Amino acid sequence: MTKRDPAVALRDLRNVGKATLGDFALLGIRTLAELAARDPDELYRELERRTRSRQDPCVRDVFAATIHQARTGEALDWWHFTPERKIAPSATPRSSRSRPAAPPRTRARG
Repeated sequence: MTKRDPAVALRDLRNVGKATLGDFALLGIRTLAELAARDPDELYRELERRTRSRQDPCVRDVFAATIHQARTGEALDWWHFTPERKIAPSATPRSSRSRPAAPPRTRARG
């Protein structure tokens, strides 16, 4: 596949199955150009808003992989993008971030 080949459909991308095609439809993404212009973290948060449910963080990684392929033509497995999500706070979906630890409780003396 050449870079942003217009003959390639969303369904032809690596990592795309029925569920991802359904997510793209829900998000209003119909073409590679529309996908290439998006951000995986924003798509993930928008999907959570539209479905009103928490999504598996790996969905964000699938979005990152498909966006990468739409932009560059390079097809990588979705798990290639997992370390990026886990390392960069801005790349981590809100629902998968660990919450800060609560301050330690002190025992009342008495």
